[in-house]
Amino acid sequence: MNFDTIAVVGLGYIGLPTAAVFASRKKTVIGIDVNADTVNLINRGEVHIVEPDLDMLVHAAVSGGYLRATCKAEPADAFLIAVPTPFKDGHEPDLSFIESASKSIAPVLKVGDLVVLESTSPVGTTEQMAQWLAEARPDLSFPQTAGEASDIRIAHCPERVLPGHVLRELVHNDRVIGGMTPLCSATAIELYSTFVEGECVVTNERTAEMCKLTENSFRDLNIAFANELSIICDKQGIDVWELIGLANRHPRVNILQPGPGVGGHCIAVDPWFIVSQAPKESRLIRTAREVNESKPTWVVEKVRSLALQLSETEGKPVGALRIGCLGLSFKADIDDLRESPALAITLEISKVFPGQVLAVEPHIDSQPESLKRHDIPLVSLEDASQADIILLLVDHKEWKGMSLQLRNDQRFLDTRGVVRKPPEQN
Repeated sequence: MNFDTIAVVGLGYIGLPTAAVFASRKKTVIGIDVNADTVNLINRGEVHIVEPDLDMLVHAAVSGGYLRATCKAEPADAFLIAVPTPFKDGHEPDLSFIESASKSIAPVLKVGDLVVLESTSPVGTTEQMAQWLAEARPDLSFPQTAGEASDIRIAHCPERVLPGHVLRELVHNDRVIGGMTPLCSATAIELYSTFVEGECVVTNERTAEMCKLTENSFRDLNIAFANELSIICDKQGIDVWELIGLANRHPRVNILQPGPGVGGHCIAVDPWFIVSQAPKESRLIRTAREVNESKPTWVVEKVRSLALQLSETEGKPVGALRIGCLGLSFKADIDDLRESPALAITLEISKVFPGQVLAVEPHIDSQPESLKRHDIPLVSLEDASQADIILLLVDHKEWKGMSLQLRNDQRFLDTRGVVRKPPEQN
């Protein structure tokens, strides 16, 4: 099949890079997004997210006439849906964005089109999407009723890329292709072969959905072990990073590094999709999620303890202490604040110590609204290093291995284990 025109619905951290990569292969790409500011920015050849080389790729694609953004769906040969799947109350998946995206493209579908759901989803969402499309377009046939003879092909193909390396991993990583029929899978493989150099592995749509959830739940479990270990070691007076380095010398042990929690729109979210559908059976997955979600609270309590210690030993009033929080993004070297434990910790500390918190984040230029509401200024590292308590939350590369010379009346908490400890902190 010739995919002369490809539409990508949702121009966020996955949708925009995907659209740009297709456009770099000389495909006509229509980017669809509900945010008019995002659409206008892209049509100027600019980007609204930080991802290495994405700005150049988008600029070239727009300048060459291969990429154009719009707020309204237009006809295409393939539609990729890459919209958020957040929570409702009680960790219940919110599929409203997928539903809205499906209904927005339904009027422009034609016989032979391919619709691929890339959004990370609970098992059964691709079938639900197909049902929404069928209800909106009763004049067309869909795989759930017509099988291989359907007018529209539908598949699920989850992304599995690492922020900061998205463009490279989109091309080189294997892709799991879950078509609702063998023909749907074959058509999706043909589409992704436009740029994917990894292997396209075929399965059904439900297994493809579960695969992404399983990958991130596995990672969450391993991180939870490291985070729980760090809390135990703190209680026992043991350096957890030294301990993990020693334990990892065992040929069959590979413990991950602990941190202040788990963030992002994948690992911190996807395990709950499994729990929501199998609450009695997913005991270990739920526990890991609870361990990682509780780690920010533990960090806040450590800061409170340091503040009381400073007050007792140095005579500083707790209400006069300044606390510098280094890092706001959910992982190193990116600007993404979604589900960020560092941001959550910073905001929570400001509730305990109102007007006393400073924040440093080298990857964002303007103060987020959440910081404005809590009166937390964005400052330089130099300014934050003068605070009474310095809290490192994100292991940005420019901070790894740096040495802080603390005054006797300062305290330092490194939740990432990347800063060389000053003598008085040994």
